[in-house]
Amino acid sequence: MNAASFILKGDLCDSLDRERLRTVPDGYLVCLDGLCAGAFSVLPEEYHALPVIDCSGKLILPGLTDLHVHAPQYAFRGLGMDQELMEWLAANVFPEEARYADLAYARRAYRDFTQALTRSATTRACVFATVHRPATELLMDLLEESGLVAFVGKVNMDRDCPDDLRETTDGSVAETRRWLEETAGKYKRVRPILTPRFIPSCTDPLLDELGAMAAMTGLSVQSHLSENRGEVECVRRLRPDTAFYGDAYDRHGLFGSHGRAIMAHCVLSSDEEIARIRERGVYVAHCPQSNTNLASGVAPVRRYWDEGLNLGLGSDVAGGSSLSILRAMADAVQVSKLRWRLQDDSLRPLTVPEAFWMGTAGGGSFFGRVGLFRPGYEFDAVVLDDSRLTAPRPLTVAQRLERAVYLSEDRDVVRKFVQGREVSLPS
Repeated sequence: MNAASFILKGDLCDSLDRERLRTVPDGYLVCLDGLCAGAFSVLPEEYHALPVIDCSGKLILPGLTDLHVHAPQYAFRGLGMDQELMEWLAANVFPEEARYADLAYARRAYRDFTQALTRSATTRACVFATVHRPATELLMDLLEESGLVAFVGKVNMDRDCPDDLRETTDGSVAETRRWLEETAGKYKRVRPILTPRFIPSCTDPLLDELGAMAAMTGLSVQSHLSENRGEVECVRRLRPDTAFYGDAYDRHGLFGSHGRAIMAHCVLSSDEEIARIRERGVYVAHCPQSNTNLASGVAPVRRYWDEGLNLGLGSDVAGGSSLSILRAMADAVQVSKLRWRLQDDSLRPLTVPEAFWMGTAGGGSFFGRVGLFRPGYEFDAVVLDDSRLTAPRPLTVAQRLERAVYLSEDRDVVRKFVQGREVSLPS
């Protein structure tokens, strides 16, 4: 379906604000030329001529945003979860990512990833590829065909990684420039994002060049920040000239000074780093499942929330084993309770409405006016059939959403719309 004007009828739920849900039982969600015209309990007369897609009895939610996911790692999700980050990278991530030099392998693996992402409740994603330019362009092609909206990054690495992944500094810069040239203007829904893997894998000259690209093009940046104790200590040894981990990005113009930036994790950020994140408007991609799987800890998300930082959720596959951002909402609530109970009782746990905001409007705002059923927002919507989650008494729309956060599966997604176009769901 092309971007059009139509109405979805069903049980609507989005966010009233950062802490409260808005529900419209048996309501009408109006799409006009790919934009939301509003959510109504009674359909205004001016829209009576529009076609109605009847999803009565089903939940209709804003499309979900995954702010941090590694497409090449989908192939080994659920493996190596007894290791910490640096060991896990060496044993699992780097050997798998080296396989993407083979374009035939990359095609099979990226097709699996794209189909799974399309089948989920996610409508937008910020995606890491690998160092390989041809495979990265292939991934962009597949995501464009899917109908999803995505930022995709060719990864940059010129140190502290295996020989079959290590680029030379000049080679990494040249391949990145060629990638940007070859993809410029090629896609309607997929855009490039600069992607230095993290400070341990990038030399200062490479970071300088990427910062210059960011300044010249205004492209956004995605990377990792203060995820794991071993990683943080590695950065401290490599960059004794910097005040904290994020300062190493900032000195090269990769921390929101030229374009928007996403930093995944921020589990161990210092007061100074948090202040710089806020100052630069950096987005924090909270990845609770990955942080528990890799024994990194629990990010102080309540503090980030209270200080007004830009917050979204990431699946971080394959550090996280599930692509589901609904699952990430549940994980975010659960790990915040553990931090509150076991580490810092001054930071009260997150609520489901707060986690829901992070997975919809919070992460969606990186893409613009996305993640709410408000006039002028891009029309991204997911229809969930929660009828298999039976109950002996009637539940409110808010209660059904809360249960869906904890219990829903990809099979419950029955229709999905992105920018007013219906996406074909893989069987």
